[in-house]
Amino acid sequence: MAPFSSLPRKREPITGGEWIPACAGMTRKVRIALGLLGVLFAVLTTAPAVAEGVPLPAIPKAKGEKCVEEPQLMRRYHMEFLGHQRDATMRQGIRTTRHSLKECISCHAVDGTDGKPVTIKSEQHFCNACHSYAAVRIDCFQCHASTPEVPGRQAAR
Repeated sequence: MAPFSSLPRKREPITGGEWIPACAGMTRKVRIALGLLGVLFAVLTTAPAVAEGVPLPAIPKAKGEKCVEEPQLMRRYHMEFLGHQRDATMRQGIRTTRHSLKECISCHAVDGTDGKPVTIKSEQHFCNACHSYAAVRIDCFQCHASTPEVPGRQAAR
């Protein structure tokens, strides 16, 4: 293969004549219009496939009456809320329950067939519903319990 420096440049003579781009005779407006039509075609042909062909995750219903934030807000920003809560607790000693992981787990615990809350190892676990769907690794439960605390019994990780 020839090095780039020896390849013919735009408008340089090539054997048999001069290289002329295919769009040389078109006006700028025509090229822009064709480009926009191409983009529109791509969007219109792929949008229905994306909307209809991708199943959404089945999110288990929480046990509480209302979440501490709107569901769409929590789905989008729960990691920021949990991170802010962690920083306030660890660095400033401020302990509140509004965005604590412990409170999330107690409200969103999913019971297995035995009637006990499932751990993070189960596909039924509340966090796994979206995190598996989005291919996001959950590392909260390396330290924190993935089931709610039951008086007289240690919570499972």
